[in-house]
Amino acid sequence: MFYEVRRYQTRPGRRDDWVRYMETVVLPFQVSKGMQVIASFIDEEDPDGYLWIRRFEDEAHRAQLYEAVYGSTRWRDEIDPAVGELLLREHSVITRAVPTPSSGLR
Repeated sequence: MFYEVRRYQTRPGRRDDWVRYMETVVLPFQVSKGMQVIASFIDEEDPDGYLWIRRFEDEAHRAQLYEAVYGSTRWRDEIDPAVGELLLREHSVITRAVPTPSSGLR
């Protein structure tokens, strides 16, 4: 089991728009495809920073869910273009994290 910790940088001044889009479109869509979204956060020290965490059982599970989400027509034609208008994709950082034995997220 592992997590993806995803850190995004929104276009300047667009974080509120991004959070609204994530909470009303992106997260419900991904969850409907089976994605396990653990948490989402705004960065208290960066007015354009946003973080979220997803959980996967293993690499095969991640690949299956990636295909269900990112391979869908709705993602490609509707959601992804809107994401591109709100985020600075080149500043995205995605970290795969495995909980330690004492982690509360095991």
